[in-house]
This record gives sequence, structure tokens and C-alpha cells, in this order.
Amino acid sequence: MRAICVGHLAFDTTLPVLDFPIENTKIRIDKDIIHCGGGPASNAAYLLGSWKMPTTIIGAVGDDILGDYLISEFEEIGVDTSLIEKIKGKKTTTSYIIANINKGSRTIFTKKEDGLNVTDNFLMLKDDDKKSEVEVILIDGEEYKASVDILSKYPQAISIIDAGRVRDSTVSLCKLVDYVVCSKDFALEYTNHSVVNDTTLIEMYQKLKQDFNQAQVIITLEEMGCYTEIDGVLQIIPSILVKPVDSTGAGDIFHGAFAYFIANQYPLKEALILSNITGALSTLQIGGRNSIPLFHEVLEKRKNYDILK
Repeated sequence: MRAICVGHLAFDTTLPVLDFPIENTKIRIDKDIIHCGGGPASNAAYLLGSWKMPTTIIGAVGDDILGDYLISEFEEIGVDTSLIEKIKGKKTTTSYIIANINKGSRTIFTKKEDGLNVTDNFLMLKDDDKKSEVEVILIDGEEYKASVDILSKYPQAISIIDAGRVRDSTVSLCKLVDYVVCSKDFALEYTNHSVVNDTTLIEMYQKLKQDFNQAQVIITLEEMGCYTEIDGVLQIIPSILVKPVDSTGAGDIFHGAFAYFIANQYPLKEALILSNITGALSTLQIGGRNSIPLFHEVLEKRKNYDILK
């Protein structure tokens, strides 16, 4: 069983603060600054590798020390990096994250150079004699051409998109996958709504379902859990209650866990419950990738929440 993740690769620097900084002031940081890889599909791939699922990551980095770092970080946990392309003359994407540990919120500043994408020549993948072993594909919309090629190359695989922002490329990819797992911000913007409530959730879901070729639509609602249709019933799948410290990467980690559980044939509702738990547990530590919970921790936490059945 294999997973392929396609998308954005970045080097993250997380600055933990007690409150969001006021302009033109000086802030002393007392906790450790966290450096690690980031990006939606990238973080999902890291979770899958951490949970011992054979995984390939496809994306682009610069021809620099940060690109080397991201590759080595994946290799340390056994993720296949042979399809990470190093673009000569480009710098690896960097993100600076202000983590408000009192509120558990984060603000992200990202710098990505134009042209830092997987090239057409690099996408001429050799024939794969193990196509049937590719069980799941997760894309985040950042590598449109690569995503279309991979979805076409492995039509038998379960396909999932992490739809975080409304862009033409992301909307187009949403029409090609089995599972559209989108943020509430994506759902609100795409359907021209301004608030989330019982009525708008139904309207947003129906619009997304209609436009995206009847894919299984899942709207993530942060601490509330997620919203979808199961056995003909629209419902919120609740998350567990935690006191978050840093929400960096929580959505990415949710998506990675969802890919894992769906690929391993968990029923949809149980897959979503466990993915909610995984994302919630990740908010208890500062940083993105280093906050991924161990697999057994997720299952142990699940035992204490039978109310979610």
C-alpha cells in the first residue's frame, strides 16, 4: 500500500508569543523557536511516513540549504523524496509563523518565488510496475500540472484534495477527486456566504456537492470538528475538547490522518472522528510537524470518547 502526496513544500519558522505583537514594538521570545518543514500536502506526507505508510512526496524546492534540509527531514522518516525537484536559481519557500500560545492561533507569512514548481520534464515519470499498490493520493492544489498527471496515472487510487483557498486551479482539481476536504473559509468564499450556521452549512454543502461532480464533500470546522453527509444524513462530526497552544499545521495533519484511515478502509465516520482527534492533539504543542501525535496516542484517546460513536 502506497500514498502519494503532491503540493507545497516550505521551510517553517514558528515564533511562539504570549499575544499578537503590536506594531513598532519589541517582543522577547521566551520559548524555543521551532524550525521544520511545512506545507499542506507536505505535512500530510510527513504524518503518513511517521505512521509507517509508504509515501512519496512530489513538489519543488530551491537549490539551496533549506531545500536540502526538507529532503533530509523526509528521508529520516522513510518518505520517498525521489520526486522532489530542486529548481536551480530558486530559493526554497519560507514561512514565518507567529503562534499566539494564549489563544492557540497562528498567523503565517509566506514567501514563494515565481517559477518554483515541478517542471513538465520532471513530470515524465517512468512506468510504474506497482501502480496497483498506490492506494491514496492527496493533493493541496499548489502543483496543478503534477496533480493532474498523478491523478491520471493512478485512476484506481482514492483521491483527496486539501482545499484551503479558492483559486481557479484548486476549484478545477476539486472536480477530479473522490474527496473534497475543504476548510470552512474555502466553503464560505466559494459559496458567497459570510457566516457558518445550520442553514448555511446545508447550503454550502449542497453547492459544493453539485459543483464538484458528486464527490464526498467534507467541510472542516476547526475546533468544532467537520461537516459531511453520512448514510444520507448531513451532520457535524465533533472533535474532542482541548486547550490549544498552537494550531499550526492542524488542518494538514487532519488531512494526512484522513488519507491514512480512508486508505486503510475505516468507515467514513470513524475515519473523521480519528482525524479530528489527530488534528486536535496536534494543537497541544508548538510547531507544525513536531506536533504530529503518535498513532497509538490517537487510538488511545479515541477509547475515552465513546460518545462520538
